[in-house]
Amino acid sequence: MAASSGVGILWQSNFTQCQRPTLVFSTSPRRCIPCYSSTATTIRMTVSVGEKQKTFTLQKSEEAFNKAKELMPGGVNSPVRAFKSVGGQPVVIDSVKGSHMWDIDGNEYIDYVGSWGPAIIGNADDEVLAALAETMKKGTSFGAPCLLENTLAEMVISAVPSIEMVHFVNSGTEACMGVLRLARAFTGRSKIIKFEGCYHGHADPFLVKAGSGVATLGLPDSPGVPKAATHDTLTAPYNDISAIKSLFDDNKGEIAAIILEPVVGNSGFIPPKLKFLDVLRDITKENGALLIFDEVMTGFRLAYGGAQEYFGITPDLTTLGKVIGGGFPVGAYGGRRDIMQMVAPAGPMYQAGTLSGNPLAMTAGIHTLKRLKQPGAYEHLDKITSELIQGILDAGKKTGHAMCGGYISGMFGFFFTHGPVHNFSDAKKSDTAKFAKFYRGMLEEGVYLAPSQFEAGFASLAHTAEDIQQTRAAAEKVLRQL
Repeated sequence: MAASSGVGILWQSNFTQCQRPTLVFSTSPRRCIPCYSSTATTIRMTVSVGEKQKTFTLQKSEEAFNKAKELMPGGVNSPVRAFKSVGGQPVVIDSVKGSHMWDIDGNEYIDYVGSWGPAIIGNADDEVLAALAETMKKGTSFGAPCLLENTLAEMVISAVPSIEMVHFVNSGTEACMGVLRLARAFTGRSKIIKFEGCYHGHADPFLVKAGSGVATLGLPDSPGVPKAATHDTLTAPYNDISAIKSLFDDNKGEIAAIILEPVVGNSGFIPPKLKFLDVLRDITKENGALLIFDEVMTGFRLAYGGAQEYFGITPDLTTLGKVIGGGFPVGAYGGRRDIMQMVAPAGPMYQAGTLSGNPLAMTAGIHTLKRLKQPGAYEHLDKITSELIQGILDAGKKTGHAMCGGYISGMFGFFFTHGPVHNFSDAKKSDTAKFAKFYRGMLEEGVYLAPSQFEAGFASLAHTAEDIQQTRAAAEKVLRQL
C-alpha cells in the first residue's frame, strides 16, 4: 500500500490485548498498536461553562420538529436526521462557523459531522463566503457553460489519479447513477457487484444490502424498488476476496463493474484489509470489468487525490461529491478518457442536469480545494483526528467498555463492540443501545457526532487542540455514566 504524506491509518479496539495487533500505516516507519477487546431522552440539564451555569434545553428544537413532521415525512429531508437510531429530540440547527454549530435553543456544539463531509476546511469559511459573494453578483445559475467549470475540472483532473475527464452533476446519488450507466454502456454488460453495507445513493439498483440511512432505520431494502431494477446487482461482504472470485466464476463475461467505497463510511468507518483493493484491481482487469471507486466521501479527504492516492490503487472510474462543492449540492464522475468519451454529447450515453456545473458550487469547490493544497493541511487533519479517536478509545478502555475504531486523515469511526470490524456483519455486532446513550450524553456535553452507529465522523482544518481536548474529556465523562 502507498500512503499519502502526513496521513495515517489506525484500527484499534479495547480492552484485553489480543494475539494479532493491527498495523498503523503512515509515512513514518510502520509500527503496531495493540488491538484490545473486553469481555429515555434528557431534554434539560445544567452544565458548567467556566464560572457560569447553563441549562441545556431542546425546547425550541422540539417545537420546530413537531411542526416539521406536519409538513415533511418524518419531519426531515434525509432520514438519519430524525435521530431514529439514537432516540430523543433531533437538534434543529441555526448556524455554523469553523468547527462549531449552534441550535435554535442557543446550545453550542463541537461539530464532527461537517454537513456529512463537505466542511473539510471548516463551516462557513470566510474566504469561501467572500468568493461566493463575488460570484453571486454575476448570477446564481446560467444553464450554460461558465469558465468556473473549466477551473474546477482542471483541479480535479490534476489531483485524482484515475480522472482524465470529468462530468459534474448535483449529488453523489446522481454521480453513482451516471457512472453505473456509463460502465454498462462501455462494457456492454449489465451486472454489477456492490458490497454489503456500502451506500451509493438511493438509485434503485443500489438499494440492495445498502448501508447509511437504510442501515440506520433497519430497512432490509426499500419498498418501491422493483425486482427488475436489482436483478443485475450482485453483492458480497466487504473485504471478502473469495466471495468476489466466486461471483466472477458464476457470472463469466457478464459483470460490467465492481463499485465500492474504498474506505466504507456508510456502515461506520471500515478500512480495507491489506491488499484487498489490489486484488480487486487485478480481478477486474483479468475479467474485462471496470473498477469504480465511490469517493463521494473519501475524495479529497483521505488525501488530496483521495483514497486512490492514499492506497496507490487507480480505478477505471471515480465518483466524487461533498468536498468538491464546498457545502453546495454537487457530484461528479470521471475516469479514463476512452470511457468518458461515451458520455453525451461526445458519445451516446445520455445524462443531463439543469444545475450541473452551476457557478456557486464551482466557486465553493475551487476555493475549498485551494485551501486543501496549502502545506500542512493533511498533516493537521491526521494529527487532530488521531488524537480524537485515540482519546475516545482510551476513555472506553478506562471505563470498561468494549470499543474499537480507527481513522484515516480527517475521517474516523468507532463501534461499541470488541472488534475488529471488517464488514457490515461485524459492524452489526455493535451495542447500538449503548451508542444511543453515549450519543445523547455527548450531545448534552456539547459534542455533535453523527446520530447513528453506522456513520463515519469527520474532522476539519478548523478543529483545534482545545476542541479535541474538550471532546476527549466529554467522552470519558459520558462513558463513566453508562
